[in-house]
Amino acid sequence: MVLALVLTPKILWAFLIVGPILFLGFKDYFQKTQAIRRNFPLIGRLRYLLEMIRPEIYQYFIESNSDGAPFSREHRSLVYQRAKREVDTLPFGTQQDVYAPGYEWIPHSLAPLHLETKDMRVKVGGPHCKQPYSANLLNISAMSYGALSKNAILALNGAAKDGGFAHNTGEGGLSPYHLEPGGDLIWQIGTGYFSCRNKNGSFSPEKFKENAANPQVKMIELKLSQGAKPSHGGILPAKKVTEEISQIRGVPMGQDVLSPPAHTEFTTPIGLIEFIQKLRMLSDGKPVGFKLCVGKQREFIAICRAMIQTGITPDYIAVDGGEGGTGAAPLEFSNNMGCPGLDGLVFVHNALVGFGLKDKIKIFHSGKVSSGFGMIKRLALGADVIYSARAMMMALGCIQALRCNTNHCPTGVATQDPSLVEGLVVSNKRVRVANYHRGTIASVCEMVGAMGLHHPSALRRWHIVKRVSAHEVKNYAQIYPYFTNGDLLRGRIPESFTTACEGAVPETFMNSMDQKVA
Repeated sequence: MVLALVLTPKILWAFLIVGPILFLGFKDYFQKTQAIRRNFPLIGRLRYLLEMIRPEIYQYFIESNSDGAPFSREHRSLVYQRAKREVDTLPFGTQQDVYAPGYEWIPHSLAPLHLETKDMRVKVGGPHCKQPYSANLLNISAMSYGALSKNAILALNGAAKDGGFAHNTGEGGLSPYHLEPGGDLIWQIGTGYFSCRNKNGSFSPEKFKENAANPQVKMIELKLSQGAKPSHGGILPAKKVTEEISQIRGVPMGQDVLSPPAHTEFTTPIGLIEFIQKLRMLSDGKPVGFKLCVGKQREFIAICRAMIQTGITPDYIAVDGGEGGTGAAPLEFSNNMGCPGLDGLVFVHNALVGFGLKDKIKIFHSGKVSSGFGMIKRLALGADVIYSARAMMMALGCIQALRCNTNHCPTGVATQDPSLVEGLVVSNKRVRVANYHRGTIASVCEMVGAMGLHHPSALRRWHIVKRVSAHEVKNYAQIYPYFTNGDLLRGRIPESFTTACEGAVPETFMNSMDQKVA
């Protein structure tokens, strides 16, 4: 600088202008808290500046670049605040129009209680299970390695380890990044049978038994369908298939990985139930369940009748909603196929109660859950345990850039590009996911305690009230009436179940009318 001042003063002035910019660029690159700034020094600051000055403009940008905002600003802010352990209280009271149709609330009690977060667990394991699992109320929903980066998987599983909750692997199989941190795993098996497949794509009992014996694998989940693309099969674009992913999944390089729409190990409801029993035996009695998005109600009734006929029940059923998220799916499948989550949850709960099966089977539920109230509503409607994917991704740093299927995720969450993955610092994001989980469970405890209840298992549909019109309110028990245990076994079939029960037999997923058309 002295030499420049003596020889060429103009160089000094140029340095005074450029120097601070270079300093900020290097500072962005080496900081570890914000992946956008780390991956895009200086330029990435514009995103945070826009949110700070006018959040409404940033929200408009997100909405205008998608088919509807994937997550509301309110929910996104709540996740970010809890992940960063920022203040999540608000001034000036309720931020919603309480007289608008659709507004929901919880009746509180004048005799509130204090609940401990350590008690927020649920035992999963039916009469055929030898190794029941004590599940946290809130767990990480299915997201595969391949769809997500290795750093994202490491951070999620590390958070599960730190926070004492479970991490669903997604259908992409068990990877080293699921196992390295040591967190509890729910191993999901889809139609591609990744991590337990033969070279021809069929199911390998030997490989399944070997991987299921891993002590980190606490439960096994058979995926029948998911909300974002029901009955379609998983999609991993070729550009995201690295050599490592090719080896883990047992698939070729340079091609899209398209899982078959249906399983090859069974074709009937009885076949499904017998396969579940086979997985339970091969895993030495670990809890085994299946995941589905409700489609034809008759098919689920047929599965229930298969349980009655065989005497075999899954340990849990995971119900996904048609609004569920994914990194890649045909637009029409995401928007127009699959039963919405709350309707599917109520239907599955009523069916299990009607057939006298609910006391043997736990219900997991997923679909845009981000808050304590969102969890309480689903628990009241019949869920025992909650899955969350979208909120967990946001706790990782996802900004809804909607580039999941392009391999260009700017935050390093949903990409296999090494230069972008590097921006997601595992040690930092692991803490943030655990913070979000801790804060949300604490919120559930406070709200359930404020209702005067001792545990979320005491929640019922009448505990949630909804304004259905400007002048009428109903609780959810009035909107979705309860069934009495064993109603469907005794022939007391409500009108809403009449069509579904007609022709539903455990020997086939198709009824006589479907067979004639086919």
